[in-house]
Amino acid sequence: MKCRKEDLLLYAVTDRSWLKGETLCDQVEKALAGGTTFVQLREKNLDKVHLLEEARKIQALCRRYKVPFVINDSVEIAAAIDADGVHLGQKDMSVEEAGARLGSDAIIGASARTVEQALLAQEQGADYLGVGAVFQTGTKADARTISHETLRAICAAVEIPVIAIGGISEENVMELSGTGICGIAVISALFSKEDITKAAETLKKMTKEAVNR
Repeated sequence: MKCRKEDLLLYAVTDRSWLKGETLCDQVEKALAGGTTFVQLREKNLDKVHLLEEARKIQALCRRYKVPFVINDSVEIAAAIDADGVHLGQKDMSVEEAGARLGSDAIIGASARTVEQALLAQEQGADYLGVGAVFQTGTKADARTISHETLRAICAAVEIPVIAIGGISEENVMELSGTGICGIAVISALFSKEDITKAAETLKKMTKEAVNR
């Protein structure tokens, strides 16, 4: 299942920091009900058994909503559950190797911070790029920000879709208008909110406007 450009409009990255007694599945379903178009399971601290269990549950949800579902970093977990694909950081397995392991139908996303990294990922077969952090973010301790000029340059340099990530919220998403992105990836802008469904609805509407300007 390859992703379409429109699938990347509102890309949710999971985080269990704000569960407040709910399950991750509960919260992902609320995000999907609000119009989230893509889901990435990002788990840095779960062991393999629990990660597989969580991945299968969220995969079933995403299939019900007909939304692409990828695993952060782990090609092994993505292959084990036949996920739609994987998202790779600069320190993970190469895009080329992940594509060879998961097959030609898998979605391979890659993180990039420079035009050089973006072009290399595209050359190796990445289906989309996640570029950032475009704003200051508290969810990733080591995330350094990049300028909107760099974001524009990356969008102009590649032919594959680009999504912005890092510190994006309802308050600043419109600042990304005209950069060339096709969507945004968010964590706290969805999952830290009291009403996740409403947050997704609002962000989706605003992102569509920003992307089309």
